Amino acid sequence: MKIENVIFDFGGVLVDWNPRYLYRIYFQDESEMEHFLHHICTDEWNLEQDRGCSLADGTRLLLEKFPEYHSLIKLYYDQWEVMLHSDIPETVSLLYQLKEKYKLFGLTNWSAETIPIAYKRFSFFKEFDGIVVSGEEKLIKPDQKLYHLLLDRYNLKAERTIFIDDNLKNIKAAEEIGLIAIHFENSGQLEAKLRSIGAL
Repeated sequence: MKIENVIFDFGGVLVDWNPRYLYRIYFQDESEMEHFLHHICTDEWNLEQDRGCSLADGTRLLLEKFPEYHSLIKLYYDQWEVMLHSDIPETVSLLYQLKEKYKLFGLTNWSAETIPIAYKRFSFFKEFDGIVVSGEEKLIKPDQKLYHLLLDRYNLKAERTIFIDDNLKNIKAAEEIGLIAIHFENSGQLEAKLRSIGAL
């Protein structure tokens, strides 16, 4: 089957985003920082903003639960840009190579309020033919409704579309609906996999 499209996840694949870039400035003890990120400002909490909860409401709910961490919780979205460290240049290079042959799409779990910051910072986003953002749709991966939304909106055939993501749950969901799924581990591994299936 001829490949026509490539869908990219963003965080951890094209963009190096990590709250530790911010909180290492404010924590001298690494273990205290990890406790904070695993028990207070957790990935699960941030995912609710990716699902469509406003940053203000998400922050307020956490402040009510953990008032003793007020200043550190406020930092999360007040200085969110510090977490957006850089692009991942080796993967971005692959993106430009793929753009020469295929249409490119994005499917990301990301807050609707912070995604414009990423668009403004990284020029490679202009290469995409379409992007679906979880926070705008009020759905998050691995909910297959979000995958189908992208496929339907841009009239893509799953069996002709590569899907790249660093989360195994998202990969499993993609495989179940017929996408050609590649679990991203690093840029070198991705390039090798793309070459092995004849996509590069």
